[in-house]
Parts: sequence; C-alpha cells; structure tokens
Amino acid sequence: MKAIYLVKNGDPKKAFELRDHKIESPGEGQLLINVESFGLNYADVMARNGIYNDAPPLPAVLGYEAVGRVEAVGSGAEKFKKGDRVLAFTQFGGYAQQCVADSRTTVKLPDSISNSAGVALATQYCTAYYAAIRMANIQPHERVLIHACAGGVGIALTQLAKWLGCEVVGTAGSDQKIEFLKEQGVDYPINYRKEDFATSVRAKLGEHPVDVIFDPIGGKTFKNGNKLVRFGGRHIIFGVSSWSGSKGNVFDKLKLAWDFGLMHPLQFLLKSNGVIGLNMLRIAEQNPSVLGDVMAKVVELADQNILIPHIRGEFKAEEIADAHHLLESRNSIGKVVVNW
Repeated sequence: MKAIYLVKNGDPKKAFELRDHKIESPGEGQLLINVESFGLNYADVMARNGIYNDAPPLPAVLGYEAVGRVEAVGSGAEKFKKGDRVLAFTQFGGYAQQCVADSRTTVKLPDSISNSAGVALATQYCTAYYAAIRMANIQPHERVLIHACAGGVGIALTQLAKWLGCEVVGTAGSDQKIEFLKEQGVDYPINYRKEDFATSVRAKLGEHPVDVIFDPIGGKTFKNGNKLVRFGGRHIIFGVSSWSGSKGNVFDKLKLAWDFGLMHPLQFLLKSNGVIGLNMLRIAEQNPSVLGDVMAKVVELADQNILIPHIRGEFKAEEIADAHHLLESRNSIGKVVVNW
C-alpha cells in the first residue's frame, strides 16, 4: 500500500513523497479501512509549514479524515463488518491507501452521501456542529458573525445557523466569495479586504450587535470582534490562521499574543459573556465517543439534505501539491478533496 508522506517543511511540491506504507492489524476497538478519499484541512497547511504544534514528527502521514470501506475489524468493534462504507476521523494517517481508525470516531456512511461530501463532514461539519450546537447553543433570531465564512467550517456554520433561524453576518476576502455567501443566504456579507469588518458591522447594525462570533483566524480579528459581542454573547475561537504566515519564532509568538489583546475574567463577568476555545483533535483524543455522536448527527443531517457540503476541488493523490497550493492560496470555497 502507498501513502503520501510529509518529508520536509515548506513548498508543497518538495514537501511530499509517495512511499510504501505498512499498516499494522487493527487493535482493540479499531478498524482497518481501505481509503478511497481523504480531505484537506488548514491544519495540514500549517503542519506542512512547520507551525502546527500537534503535527507528528517527520516523516509523517497527515490527514484527519477518510472515506472508504472496512477491511478488517478489531476486537470490540463488531458493530462494523468487512465491506461497510464508512467515514472516519483519523487523527493523522488519512493521506494513505489504508488507515487504522478508532471505531468510536467512525460512522457508517449512507449511499446518498458522496465520498467528497463525506470527508467534509468529519472535520469541518463536526467542528461547526460542536461549536454552534454544543458550545454556543445558538438560538432562533440570534445574530451570528462567521469569519472565513466561505471556508469549509464557515459554510457548515452558515447552514446550521440558517436552519436554526439565525441572522448571519459573514466575512470573506474576495468579491467571488461575497457572491457565494449571498447565494448561501448570508444576510450581511462583508469583504474584509475592502472594508474593516468591525467598522462595517457597527455601521450596519449598531454598537454591540452580535450574539455569537465564530473565529478561525485569531489575533487582531479576535480582539476587534470581541468588542462587537453584546451582553450574554459567546465568542468561539477554533483556529489561528493568522499565525500561518509567521516563522514561529519568539517574536512572532509575542506579536500574536499582543494582537489577541489583554483579557481578564472580570470583563466577561460584567458583560455576562464568554470566550470558548475549540480544538476537535482534543475532543477526539479525550472524548472520542462524543465526537462519534456528533459525526452521527451531521451524517444524519446531511442525509436529510439539511447540511450540503460544497466541494471546491477534487484531486488525484499525485496532485497533492496542487491541492495544498489551492487551500493555502485562500482562493478555495468549500472542501478540497483527494481521491486515490
């Protein structure tokens, strides 16, 4: 079997190699899966650039999600059988023709959901569901601000928010993406490259107009957004893509901390609001059954066409560098998928 190995940091054309890959038999509670498709996430780009702390040491096989068929079943995972079509959260190892996955973070995938849509559900849609439903507990008629709204998680958050009857403010970085957001039903799309999002939101909606913010960017975006949250509001941060252009040295770390701004628990107490961080890798590691429940729910909603992943591009395995380049360019709208 083959896998795509990250062998060095930097340029995607030089960073990856297709190598032979040996997989051990599945252990207790595990499944061996013949992978048909896997997805890319921005954490993969950060890992390739050497600035993702959770990345395994090189050479490494990246990949958080895979769709395929069960090849072998470990003890304690008998609810699955050989041949089952599944979606798995892989905690690395997804960029391979075979992977081993925890059965607790694997769900059966109905034929109504394509491979490409399936891989979007494992990370992006589970992140969105956990953030919106379990953490923010968004309610009908609330106003939510979604940064990177045309990305995979942003699209998922928009679909969940509109399904639940919320008003959506969404930011994106191109006119093409703004038109896409309008098609998705975003009520107030903002091109952050043309106007300051915080100033625009205040001008349109008032001084403290937002109940919930979903932020994968961090830094100054977090600090400026925090001033928009009204009393009783929630600010969910689930990424720090502003860090991706840094070299990761101590000066970059200090700048990032400064950009986030100073915070004190008293300020949250006085406004009865809060900031919550979300790292789905930690959920998968510490509460895999919780992630499995969330995966089952998003698959159910996708099967009902309530959640509809948008696929930006599909690539062959040997085109992994092109797939990474597209995602890193920030010109992608939706999920980037690789097929074997």
